[in-house]
Amino acid sequence: MWKYFASAWRCRHFWFSLVKNDLQLRYRRSVIGIGWSLLQPLAATVVMCAVFHAVFHLDVREHGLFILCGLACWSFLTNSTIQGCSAYVQAESYIRQHPLPLAIYPLRTTLGTLIHFLIALALVTVLTWTLKGFDDSGTWTLKGFDNLPVFWAMVPGLVLYFQFGWAVATLVGYVNVVFRDTQHFFEVGFQMLFYLTPILYPPHAVMDTPVGWLVRYNPLTPFLNMIRVPLLSGELPSLRCYAVTCAITLLTTAVAALTLRFQQRRVILYL
Repeated sequence: MWKYFASAWRCRHFWFSLVKNDLQLRYRRSVIGIGWSLLQPLAATVVMCAVFHAVFHLDVREHGLFILCGLACWSFLTNSTIQGCSAYVQAESYIRQHPLPLAIYPLRTTLGTLIHFLIALALVTVLTWTLKGFDDSGTWTLKGFDNLPVFWAMVPGLVLYFQFGWAVATLVGYVNVVFRDTQHFFEVGFQMLFYLTPILYPPHAVMDTPVGWLVRYNPLTPFLNMIRVPLLSGELPSLRCYAVTCAITLLTTAVAALTLRFQQRRVILYL
């Protein structure tokens, strides 16, 4: 396994250039450029805040940050999966020409998604420091920086996000090569899962409802808390949150590694 990753690292300039080319092609001749990646979550947050404020009278500052952070995390998790489905199909010409480690192609999509994720988190961080600094009288104070003592807690969360996204992209990329309907299946599945994941609402709001158990055992909820809790609440994530996210990430990585170990040579046959 170490030899495999060493060979992938030796061709790092190749997959770095692929990530760079993907970003350049996506935003070529665009005035706003990569800023378009922030427009959708910002627009959705504004609309949702207006609706929730009008119907449930929720605080716009608190709930807006909650939604925006949730959408940023959700976008990374979903885009890593959906874009990962086409990782091998998109790289078919490279796979046929060069016997490089196949793990670099889902890594390519995961790194591109991670860049957008980091930009979105930077925006959420700035808005958190800005909006939470205002008190009831409208005077800005240093209260917005209350999360700085535990800001480092986001680092292991980001590492887990990256590793989980890479492993998932590796798995779904292989499955999509065999069954080309995989990407469409995940697109529909994520639409349903979106409303069962506490992105627009806090978990405690639905715990006493018939779908509360679905939210409680949703495997994506701990991943949201890994970023949300230190960023918005200024607290460390719970040990259970760390344990669950680590377990899910390790299990997914192990399955992805086994898939590459025993099925890598079959990819070219399905392509």
